[in-house]
Amino acid sequence: MAGLKSIWQSEEAFRQECYVLLACTPLAFWITDNPFISAVLIASLLLVLLTEILNTAIEAAIDRIGPERNDLSRLAKDLGSLAVLVSCFMAGLLWIAAFIA
Repeated sequence: MAGLKSIWQSEEAFRQECYVLLACTPLAFWITDNPFISAVLIASLLLVLLTEILNTAIEAAIDRIGPERNDLSRLAKDLGSLAVLVSCFMAGLLWIAAFIA
């Protein structure tokens, strides 16, 4: 629970993604009669949250090492952010496909 409290207080992106999850969960059941597809849509949004949590953990660990600039630290943070972006694209594609189908 301490981790949830910490990320909620410190990460605006996490809060926004939680709001999207809350808003889209009923929508997932409205756009399809197939409970499996609804579950996949909701899981895709949970994956975005999971990726954001891991990205925040990477950033915290890197920041703990020290404030000086380092190419490997920058790479770790950039790759964590890229993972969040890819998970958002994946969720978006699934939701678009569900709307089209």
